[in-house]
Amino acid sequence: MNEPHRPEEHRRGLLRREFEAARGRWRVLGLYERFEQTVVVALTAVIAIIVVAALWNLVLEVIASLIWKGQLDVTEHAAFQRVFGMIFTVVIALEFKRSLLVTVERRRGLVHVRVMVLLALLAILRKLIILDLGETEAGKVLALAAVLVGLGAVYWAVREQDRRLGEG
Repeated sequence: MNEPHRPEEHRRGLLRREFEAARGRWRVLGLYERFEQTVVVALTAVIAIIVVAALWNLVLEVIASLIWKGQLDVTEHAAFQRVFGMIFTVVIALEFKRSLLVTVERRRGLVHVRVMVLLALLAILRKLIILDLGETEAGKVLALAAVLVGLGAVYWAVREQDRRLGEG
């Protein structure tokens, strides 16, 4: 009689196969490619720690403001800015970590320009969300808007090039 398949054995087998595949890919890498992959893995670990810390701070902020103080009113502009600024920080870090993991999997160029432009767009959007428009000079808002338009144009151009090359 066949024994029922145990999920933990399946996971171990899957991890073992993935590890063996990674070792096989590692063997064909040159010295610099191995260095690059090692740096990417180290950066991924550091960013994972940053994501956990940022998420922890976000949870503490929401719990402290909502439950303990009873002051989290997201209709209040300052509370909205604070909470969504923290959320965007987590999202940006997660997207950066994901882009590094994709780089490791595909063994293609360090980080794609399109991903970096997208991260820059997210960072500028975060800045606009947390910006106090009543206290900010018009020139600064105009400069941020110009950066957004410029990054949007670069993102579009890179995306179109990737489509022509069949990469995106």
